[in-house]
Amino acid sequence: MRKCVLITFLSFILCGVEVCAKSIDFITIETAGLNMFFAISENKKVSFLYFGDRLVSDSRTTVLNKEYKLRRDGRPLIPEIFPTSGDFLDPALQLTHADGVFTTDLYYVEHNTINVDDNVSETIIRLKDKLYPLFVNVVFKAYKKENIIAQYIELENGENDIVKIEKIASAYLPLHRKSYYLTHFYGGWGAEMKMKEERLTPGTKSIEARTGILTTESVNSSFMLSADAPAQEGTGEIYAGSLAWSGNYKMTFELDKYGMLHMVGGINPYASMLLIEPGKKIKMPEMIWTYSSCGRGQISRNYHDWCRKYALAHGNEIRPVVLNSWEGTYFKFDEKKVKRMIDAAADFGIEMFVLDDGWFGNKYPRDDDRCGLGDWQVNKKKLPGGIGHLADYAHKKGIKFGIWVELEMVNPKSELAEKHPEWIVRSGNRELLLVRSQCVLDLTNPEVQDFIVETFDDIVSSSPNISYIKWDSNRFINRAGSEYLPADKQSHFWVDYINGLYSVYDRVRKKYPHITIQLCSSGGGRLDFGALKYHDEVWASDNTNPLSRIFIQYGTNMFFPAIATGAHVSISPNHQTKMHASLKYRFDVAMAGRLGMELQPEDLQGDERIFAKNAVETYKQIRPIVQFGDLYRLISPYDEGGWAASMYVDKDKKNAVVFAYSFEFHGRDRFLEFKLDGLDEKKKYKLTELNRIGKKSSFWGNDKIFTGEELMKMGINVNDSAMFDSFVFMLTEVI
Repeated sequence: MRKCVLITFLSFILCGVEVCAKSIDFITIETAGLNMFFAISENKKVSFLYFGDRLVSDSRTTVLNKEYKLRRDGRPLIPEIFPTSGDFLDPALQLTHADGVFTTDLYYVEHNTINVDDNVSETIIRLKDKLYPLFVNVVFKAYKKENIIAQYIELENGENDIVKIEKIASAYLPLHRKSYYLTHFYGGWGAEMKMKEERLTPGTKSIEARTGILTTESVNSSFMLSADAPAQEGTGEIYAGSLAWSGNYKMTFELDKYGMLHMVGGINPYASMLLIEPGKKIKMPEMIWTYSSCGRGQISRNYHDWCRKYALAHGNEIRPVVLNSWEGTYFKFDEKKVKRMIDAAADFGIEMFVLDDGWFGNKYPRDDDRCGLGDWQVNKKKLPGGIGHLADYAHKKGIKFGIWVELEMVNPKSELAEKHPEWIVRSGNRELLLVRSQCVLDLTNPEVQDFIVETFDDIVSSSPNISYIKWDSNRFINRAGSEYLPADKQSHFWVDYINGLYSVYDRVRKKYPHITIQLCSSGGGRLDFGALKYHDEVWASDNTNPLSRIFIQYGTNMFFPAIATGAHVSISPNHQTKMHASLKYRFDVAMAGRLGMELQPEDLQGDERIFAKNAVETYKQIRPIVQFGDLYRLISPYDEGGWAASMYVDKDKKNAVVFAYSFEFHGRDRFLEFKLDGLDEKKKYKLTELNRIGKKSSFWGNDKIFTGEELMKMGINVNDSAMFDSFVFMLTEVI
């Protein structure tokens, strides 16, 4: 009986206002906590029905019992699974056939679901154009425990002629609510991942990148959509998406006259018309979806769990404490100076030393950023013993060794540019426009890809003790063009470049699976899941100022976990902002990510040296919680008040770490008070303040025992709240 009722309701939806009992099938995508429903009508159209909290079978009829008005063309107002050109919506797919027809009309062919493993299932919904042998596979990968659904599109050309792809997205999501609030991320170099929430109004809001490289430096391809009210941390419906693609992208949010929101996201069609030949298939990057009915905090925890397991190299391994040489030496170093830094790193308890830019080039020594890039031979004057000698020296001191590279770029003043000018990205005979005195190598060219892989191999093979590569990329692409691609496929450049880069990443990873690789792209220029899966961490920003980093890390960790967020303590005043901050404040901010140092250790003496060494050891004690725990944001730095607070709770809720920061003047009478989250109400916790200066504690309850219920319902308050005070608390279960 229930089955008959369900069929009746589904028929009602797909026939508009006419109730009918004709047979209809439907498709379910599901995780442990989420469902997506799609309906297959009698006329073989596939429609989107639902995305949200998982429903039990007996309650589906309630959700599906909806009436839709008819459009003026007679069709019901229920969106298809993948909108195409020929309708009034911004299409997710726009093609031009050899006969000039530029409309597409997709119908259901078949679908199937397979279990990839105990946690992952894959569903392929196969569609075909009504008049042409043109096929579209809409693919969903459901990650059950993490409540993540990845979606992408495959297009197959079964025609006898080339088809022009004018636009092809990765995903489409329709919503119908009273109102919609979009949270997106923006900024620039040194100010990445700022957050902006705005109510969407009728029309189309677009977020896009057209720089080819560093596409997430100014706008990020991750977003959240809050239904009916602005996003809250612990309440409300939130839909979230993040495009796993490192090239040009475009997200559109179209609010139509019916009050329905249509989200389309994928590769940017800007200057990217693609030709697909007969018999060929093209695959789009994944859109990573999740949903929460209890606020954006759960959105973040879903992404973090999924990322550590599926979108991050070695996501289950503890990250080391790093000393990077850049702000400590810049280009001015020699072998003796590097060895002194390694000695100091060992003394501080640091576990990894990374030699940054300036170690290479002989004909054109890399003494500044104007020459030598591309000539990956060790500079004999600076480092007569070579990189292998330094790596072996670090190994003897008990720490690991890493090195900086920027393999996609070249200075015009280099041996590589002289030998292979045809490898440089250029638009015909137009003048090259330099950025940072450098050009981009053409990664659409397999020879260039081979060169980068071989260079990586040469560097790493110089010593078995090289265990870390900082992979940088410091400029965008302008005047794009390729001497490798034929004239009729120059518009393939933007897509082929990124696919060439991914091919390089893949080859390197397969050959060196145990090397740690940092995704450093002038800071946050490649903060996306497409590139991150080949790397162990990201360098979220070149800006190491702690005040700036509170906001940068807050935005970054909305989608990307702390274990992947390199956060370094640098000198005061800060080199980027000239701001002064105490060493404690700098450490307290950096310890909320993967801790490192970005300074000359010899500059820390006396009490500061003692504090730094103690802070490094303290971080080693709490990092399993920070790097693998669940994030709970307690106070947003975007809220009024000039405070920020968050905490990490381990999976069994036995231990937690709380970070709190003041960054405004609060006068004499205001103080910080906030409630904790994510604990077990029934457990008892000892609360201990870390990184204290002297014997003074900021919290009256230091070393006292509280129940989880008390901490989450009553909260804690601290005595100090001056500008740039900071607090770190450890919670340990008491049995």
